[in-house]
Amino acid sequence: MQNSIPHSSFQLLNFRMNVGHFPPSKRRGMLVHGTLILVLAVIAAVGFVFLSRAEVGPIFLASLLASLLAFAPIPFLGYRAYSLWRADYHLDRDSLALSWGLRVEDIPLTDIEWIRPADDLTHALALPSFPLPGALLGVRRHPDLGIVEFLASDRKNLLLVATAKRVFVISPEHPAALAQTFARATELGSLMPTEAKSVYPSFVITQAWESALARYLWLSGIFVNLGLFVWVSLVIPSTPQVALGLQGALEAVPSTQLILLPVASLLLFIAGWLAGLYFYRWDKERALAFIVWGSGTLTSLLFLIAVMFVVTTPV
Repeated sequence: MQNSIPHSSFQLLNFRMNVGHFPPSKRRGMLVHGTLILVLAVIAAVGFVFLSRAEVGPIFLASLLASLLAFAPIPFLGYRAYSLWRADYHLDRDSLALSWGLRVEDIPLTDIEWIRPADDLTHALALPSFPLPGALLGVRRHPDLGIVEFLASDRKNLLLVATAKRVFVISPEHPAALAQTFARATELGSLMPTEAKSVYPSFVITQAWESALARYLWLSGIFVNLGLFVWVSLVIPSTPQVALGLQGALEAVPSTQLILLPVASLLLFIAGWLAGLYFYRWDKERALAFIVWGSGTLTSLLFLIAVMFVVTTPV
């Protein structure tokens, strides 16, 4: 007599094989963001080099403006690249979790009203601002759907996930597989109902700002860097040359090279601030976040002292 396995067991086994991760396509987006970051970094570096060698005048101001404008988008693009690298859509019998960098949305399956392709809409979706490949992010309003939030990388594979709160637009690399798995999950029912969870990047900053020590370190670093920029901008027009060098071999150079010190200080401070926010997300790593923020403020102070020594050293 042959042993028979109920058909429902086969269904459950098949579902367990399909449930899991349905990440978005990432290769094109990472390539675009990496190229933009590299080009902007080269432009900023060349601008800083010209800035250190130019005399005070139009060329000096143009180099300063070009360097700042080229550097400003790099942290923004870097975060978007990091978010795409970590992006994932995870579906199981209890919830659909959308992860995009520091943005996390955990939706119980019971809260999902339907999932369908974006091509089924009568009115086409309006893409969010700055729709780069790999970063279709932001909130728009649709005439039929209301508030729509994009957490997608590719406009070709867009899926709509409707909840009572809003509609989410995602782009799994295999949208049909996700839709089929969702249909099977709703048929089988939830094993352990979960609560909805929403985490935004701004939440980390707001939570850290509530700490008096974090506020002190942030504001101290900002004021030190602002003071450093103001001081150097006043020294450069009034001092033609300053003494710079390594290992005691001082050399008279144009005072415009002093601008490299506040620029380096600011870059290190921003990098430390972002790294601290990354560590602050976990309770066990928060001490490390304060250490990084404190190191950034101390480094800015050391740059300020370095400028003082350079300015007071006779040429």
